[in-house]
Amino acid sequence: MIKKTRYDVVVIGAGIMGCTTALHLAKSGMSTLIVDKGKICREASGVNAGTLTIHMTRAQLIPFAIKGWELWMNTNKWLGEDIEIVKTPGLCLAFTEADEELLVQRSKERIKQGASIKLISKKEALNIEPSLSQNIRMAAFCEMDGFVSAYKTGLVFSKAFNKIGVEVIENEKIEIVENSDKFFVLKNIKNNFFVEANNIVLAGGIWLEEMLKWFQINISIKCLPQQLIVTERINKILNSVITIANGKLSLKQFLNGTVLIGGGWPGLRDMKNDKFETIHENFIGNIQLACYSIPALKTSRVVRVWGGLEAETKDAMPIMGQIPNIDNAYVIGSFHSGYTSGPYVGYLMAQMILGNEQKNHNLFSLSRLL
Repeated sequence: MIKKTRYDVVVIGAGIMGCTTALHLAKSGMSTLIVDKGKICREASGVNAGTLTIHMTRAQLIPFAIKGWELWMNTNKWLGEDIEIVKTPGLCLAFTEADEELLVQRSKERIKQGASIKLISKKEALNIEPSLSQNIRMAAFCEMDGFVSAYKTGLVFSKAFNKIGVEVIENEKIEIVENSDKFFVLKNIKNNFFVEANNIVLAGGIWLEEMLKWFQINISIKCLPQQLIVTERINKILNSVITIANGKLSLKQFLNGTVLIGGGWPGLRDMKNDKFETIHENFIGNIQLACYSIPALKTSRVVRVWGGLEAETKDAMPIMGQIPNIDNAYVIGSFHSGYTSGPYVGYLMAQMILGNEQKNHNLFSLSRLL
C-alpha cells in the first residue's frame, strides 16, 4: 500500500540499475517510489546470478564495469551493508584455434579500455585452476571477477530502502502512463492502482520496448532467454569464475558447494504469458560443454534449472538518458554485463536527473535507435 499519491520520482523496474537509481535519488532528498511487476532483483538481475565480470563485458563498456565492480567491493559505503561478495579471479578459456584468435582480439580491445587482463598459457591456466580440461589451449586471466548472491542483494536493497524512505511496490505491473503538462500519471486500472510522479525512470529491462510506447516511441528490444543450471553440492573444484572465449558459457562455484552453469544455448520465453521453457537439446548442450570444460562435473547431479530474460538493443549497446522530447522522463537499461556495471550506471542516472552529471553520454542516447 502506497503512503501517498504524488512523488518526486517513480522508478519502474527494480533490477540493479533501477534500485541504485532510486537509492541515490532518495539520498538526495527526493520522495521516491520504485515499482516492479515482480520482486526486487529477480528479472535480468536474478538470471545473471550475481556474476561480477570484466571478461564478459563489451570493450566500450569496460570503464563502467570497472567502476561498478569497485562499488560492489565496497557496498557497506553506499548500500549500508556488506553482501558476502566472493572476490575471485576470472579465466576465459580457448579450446580451438578460432577461440584463441577471438580471445586475443577481445582481450586486446578490453585492455585498451583499462581492463587488467593477461593472456596466459595452458600450463599457467592449469596451475591456477587444476580442474580445467587438458584440452585447453590458452586462457585470459583477470583478477577483477567474482560473484554475489542476487537474492541477498535484493534483501539488502530492501533494508536500505526502508531505512532512507524509498517506498517499494512489488508484483504491480504499470499498464498505463499518461503525461500531463506538469506530472505523469501511472495506472493499473484492473488493480485500482494510481500514482503521480514529477519525474519518471523506465528501468524495465526487456519490457522497455513496451514501456516506451507510452511515449509513442517504437524501438526493438531483443529478448535473450538464458538458461541456468545448478548442480548438487560437491567438493570444491573451482577457484575462479570460468567463461568460454566464444561466449557460450560461464561457471562458478558458490560457497555451499553448488556449481552454477549459466548462459550458453538459450531457452524459450513466451513474453505474452510470461513463461519460460527449457529447450531440451540446448539444456543438454550446455551441460556437455560444462563437463568438457570441467571434467569433474561429469559425476555431479543437476538439482535445479531456471531461466530469465536479458535485454539487447539492435546495436547491442545500452540506453541511458532522457527520453527525447519528454521533460523529466528517463530510461536506463540493456547494459551488457549490467549486473557488474549496475551500481555505477544507476548512480550516473541519478546524477543526470539531479543535474549533477554534465558529461554527455551520446553513446547511450535513445535517439540513436530512432
